[in-house]
Amino acid sequence: MACLIDAKINSNGSKILAEMVAPILLVLCGLISWVLLYISFCQINSQYCYEWNCRLVSLIHGILIVLLSAYVGFIDGPWPFTHAGSPNTELQIQVLCLSLGYFIFDMCWCIYFQTEGLLMLSHHSLSILGIVMPLVLEHSAVEVNAVIFGSEVTNPFLQIRWFLRESGCYHTVLGDVVDLLFVLLFFGVRIGVGGRLLYCELSSPLPLPIVKLAGAAMYAVSWMFMLSIGRFAWRKSYYKYKIWRERSRHSLHPQNNGHTKKAS
Repeated sequence: MACLIDAKINSNGSKILAEMVAPILLVLCGLISWVLLYISFCQINSQYCYEWNCRLVSLIHGILIVLLSAYVGFIDGPWPFTHAGSPNTELQIQVLCLSLGYFIFDMCWCIYFQTEGLLMLSHHSLSILGIVMPLVLEHSAVEVNAVIFGSEVTNPFLQIRWFLRESGCYHTVLGDVVDLLFVLLFFGVRIGVGGRLLYCELSSPLPLPIVKLAGAAMYAVSWMFMLSIGRFAWRKSYYKYKIWRERSRHSLHPQNNGHTKKAS
């Protein structure tokens, strides 16, 4: 009887250990994969700067993680607006580990090259802590996965905008379209849908207070980004309006401009 009890205890202990080690291995594999991808880009695109290649990695992560998190949240389930605080699924854990590996890589890169300010570093720190929490607590991955989807859905447009500027193609119709989509998605998804998700998180009795606090902090950072983006959108819209007004005025009075030149 004692042998059976000891065997059961050892079996349970091994199972718990495996459950603890598995996410760590997944995060390490994800981190190594992102680092190797970055090194590969540096070798292939040696004519470009390090930031160019790092943003390529960010672009790939953004597209990949949006697709994966959308599948997890909208198809595989459960629904994040009604099941906040529910136990983690295997697929949710795998997606979170993959994204955590990227954020660790990008955080280290930003600190080493000193390319980002306090706001972006705070965003990355909250993202890392926000992903670690459900992996440790073994629940609430459903809403964290939804937050990652909302945070990363605008990332590809942000990277494309940077590439257009570096290539000298930003001040074109394509640049205007990318900016418009970025602003609309940021406000609609991160602020609008994100606010609804935060309400569901705070009103649900299942998530722990620390998870709710992390969600509120992440949403506050999104609003800080939104204020900066709003100022940018206003300046650009006003600049475009001034150019349109000047062109309209010249097109309405072409003859007056010609007489003025002749008189002078």
